Order: sequence, then structure tokens, then C-alpha cells
Amino acid sequence: MRIFLAGAAGVIGRRLTPLLVLLGHEVTGTTRSTEKAGSIEAMCARPAVVDVFDAEALTRAMVAARPEVVIHQLTDLPSAPGTPGYAEGQQRNNRLRRDGTRNLMDAARAAGARRVIAQSIAFVYAAGPAPRRESDPLDLGAEGVRALTVAGVAALEKAVLGTPPVAGIVLRYGYFYGPGTWNETAARPPSVHIDAAAHAALLALERGQPGIYNIAEDDGAVSIAKARAELGFDPAMRLDA
Repeated sequence: MRIFLAGAAGVIGRRLTPLLVLLGHEVTGTTRSTEKAGSIEAMCARPAVVDVFDAEALTRAMVAARPEVVIHQLTDLPSAPGTPGYAEGQQRNNRLRRDGTRNLMDAARAAGARRVIAQSIAFVYAAGPAPRRESDPLDLGAEGVRALTVAGVAALEKAVLGTPPVAGIVLRYGYFYGPGTWNETAARPPSVHIDAAAHAALLALERGQPGIYNIAEDDGAVSIAKARAELGFDPAMRLDA
């Protein structure tokens, strides 16, 4: 299968790309940095150095790759919560989720992709009884930095799920932990190990109806029943390396 992986050099991309290649998929992976192109080549994928905000260049790169499936794993969060730069990072991430995702979806449609799998988050639900399910409302009344996060997520999900004829799959991840993340162990619910998160995207290549799926530990914060049933998701999945 031909796959266009946006964010191949990111925290999930570095775990997901080798899995895709190992299973025989033809992967084109994006990065904004020419320095990181080599790391994508080292994973036996084809690098595409492109900025998601350059809509024309992104469309050219995607049309050239002719992907059947596009995987959106782009984020822009260099600073951890509670550290200097975090609020500014949320503003950049909001723009990426809003404008970057729109450009990705337009490019996917132009390239004839049949499916897009996109990274979202499972910790923006409005307050309510746990576990929160995919049909529960987002916290659209949030204030401050959280309001930026929720607005960006809402825009991303609307674009991914509303670009016919492309079938959209939204993976709402818990807080990441594991190699390459800010936490070695689960810090708070809902959490998900980075390997299980990457594997969920792999499963979604061919499984699951278009829609939203919570991808997290079975820790009571969010329900993962839908992801278990439709994707075969297992939060205990770990890679060997």
C-alpha cells in the first residue's frame, strides 16, 4: 500500500514508519527539515521535505506520492506542560491543527487518497461521568490555553471527517508516555504508550469505519471499547526496540 505519512520524523512517526516498511508498505514521510530527511531514509522510507502550510508544495508532493492512505501525525509542541514556551507552542499547534490539517485534507483529495488517519487527543472532553465516550461533547467552553487546544482539535476533526470522498479516521490519543516522550511511565489518565499509539494507526489502515476512536489505556478515563471492537486495538502492545 502507498502511504503518505505527515510527521514521519516525529515521536509517533519514528515508531510507526519502521512498522509500515516492515509490513511491505511504500512510505513517503514528510519533514520540514532537510536535516531530518536522512533519518527518514534510514527507516527505508522516501523523504519529502515540505511545509504543511505551503498548500501548493504539499499538494505537489502528495500527488507525486499517489498515496492510498494519508496518516497525519503532525504536532508542534517542543515544550512540556508547565514549562516556558508551552503556551506559545499551543498557539502554533492550534494553527497546525486548523490550517495544516485543512491543507492536508485538500491535498489528499487532490491525490485521490481513499482514507486519512489523523492524530487527535482524548483529554479535551467536557466534564461529565467517566469513562468519556467518542459521542460525548468536547470542552468547547474552555478558557485560556485549554481553549486553544480544544478549538484546534475541533477544527482538525471537522476537516478530517468532512472531506468527501475521503474516509476520515480520527484517533483520540491519551497522554503519551514511553520512548521519545516527556514521560517514561503513565503520568495521568487518559494515557497511552507511544508504541500502542503507533500500532493503532497501523491497524486503522484497513480496519474501522470512518469516525472517532479513543486510543488510551483502560484506566477508566475514556472508553476504548469501540477501538477494541473495530480496530483490534490493544493498549498493552509494545515494540521490541
